[in-house]
Amino acid sequence: LAYNGDLVEYDADHMAQIQRVHAFLMNDCLLVATALPNRRGAYRYDALYPLDGLAVVNVKDNPPMKDMFKLLMFPESRIFQAENAKIKKEWLEVLEETKRNRALSEKRRLEQEALPRAAPAPPESTNPFDEDEDEEEEDEPSAEEEVVDLSLEWIQELPEDLDVCIAQRDFEGAVDLLDKLNEYLADKPVSQPVKELRAKVDERVRQLTDVLVFELSPDRSLRGGPRATRRAVSQLIRLGQSTKACELFLKNRAAAVQTAIRQLRIEGATLLYIHKLCHVFFTSLLETAREFETDFAGNNGCYSAFVVWARSSMRMFVDAFSKQVFDSKESLSTAAECVKVAKEHCKQLSEIGLDLTFIIHALLVKDIKGALQSYKDIIIEATKHRNSEEMWRKMNLMTPEALGKLREEMRSCGVGSFDQYTGDDCWVNLSYTVVAFTKQTMAFLEEALKLYFPELHMVLLESLVEIILVAVQHVDYSLRCEQDPEKKAFIRQNASFLYETVLPVVEKRFEEGVGKPAKQLQDLRNASRLMRVNPESTTSVV
Repeated sequence: LAYNGDLVEYDADHMAQIQRVHAFLMNDCLLVATALPNRRGAYRYDALYPLDGLAVVNVKDNPPMKDMFKLLMFPESRIFQAENAKIKKEWLEVLEETKRNRALSEKRRLEQEALPRAAPAPPESTNPFDEDEDEEEEDEPSAEEEVVDLSLEWIQELPEDLDVCIAQRDFEGAVDLLDKLNEYLADKPVSQPVKELRAKVDERVRQLTDVLVFELSPDRSLRGGPRATRRAVSQLIRLGQSTKACELFLKNRAAAVQTAIRQLRIEGATLLYIHKLCHVFFTSLLETAREFETDFAGNNGCYSAFVVWARSSMRMFVDAFSKQVFDSKESLSTAAECVKVAKEHCKQLSEIGLDLTFIIHALLVKDIKGALQSYKDIIIEATKHRNSEEMWRKMNLMTPEALGKLREEMRSCGVGSFDQYTGDDCWVNLSYTVVAFTKQTMAFLEEALKLYFPELHMVLLESLVEIILVAVQHVDYSLRCEQDPEKKAFIRQNASFLYETVLPVVEKRFEEGVGKPAKQLQDLRNASRLMRVNPESTTSVV
């Protein structure tokens, strides 16, 4: 026992008094015992700290907090207050002296173990040339004489210096010390003292690794973006833990992205929310990718892990996206705008050579397919309802403004020859049903093309054919059933507009949007041409 006495422990963060303790300083450790509240002079064991891993730091007086010193030992630190300045000084001096004596004792032990053992004297020889050979051998150092000098001051203090660096979060300094030691021992023989030194250092390496792992854990603050993890990542890589650094970095960023998405406030306007969601997610993804390239530039094996992480993050994004866009039954035009925004943000990743467009397509295909089929059913129901009330009368728009508006709408649909179907005094020589069908079908096609990617080709094409057949079969049926010659001529005029104007426009626009012609639409137009050649045919268009 070198020294002992009463101390008061304080909280390191809030400087609030915690408890009274009694400390016992031995020649190789410090024992701390807490005072039992109901028994005077009685103490209970609290903690034991080996002097090898203990650092003592003086705490400057800051009234009313004075006469304090701090003990640093990974992974914690404790602050104690002495009774007065004199006792505090004694504690600091005795602690340092005891640690120094401990280090010197350990040094002497290592030196004793490192001394070469005396070799037995060789028998005397009568050979006159042996004396010369012995002299030559003395000039060459033996393997036993190549002893590692572990008495250097910086090596003696290395374990303690590592403890201080770890306690003070000087990660770079700790790894620099380890690199210095490894460089020094690189070409030295592995003796027992070296093994013991390595064992002490390896324990500190484990402690340092644990601290760096904790720094990268998702439980830590996620503020500061990907760059906030750079210190811990770079030091783990220097310690040869690049795989662990990659795994922890990506877990940290996944938690950050998830938190950012969760904190987004859901706006009343879906498109506004999607703009914010895409900005938050893809900006974070881009920053993470750039930081990943910086941190793991020399570790090509880690890039596959990043791609897997990016796919997983994209799934998390699509879940939030679909919940707001598709689960809430937004209109097809709103859904198309939202998907367009997501695709545009996704293309920004190509700046760093990362193309995730195919992933977002694969994750959204089910929802988009459902939206297309749902909207197709709405159009078909609306068309059937109008067909049931069809009177086959010309449209009277009443005002030139209304007629001009309709012209503009048809022009935007791609129907450039609409003027040939307009008459005098705001009359239009077409049925309201056919005009409404044209506008609705072209609107569906335009919105569907915004959503289009190859996996949706047949879904879109079959939906389009199904919609068109409802109108074509209605006109075909009306032609066969109508007996009034005047109405029959009007129906033929509507049929001509539908077959010769609308269907070619649909076919052309589909080919422009998709990049290749659709045989199903060509077959549908050819079937309509056959029906026009023989309008009295009873064979319906199918």
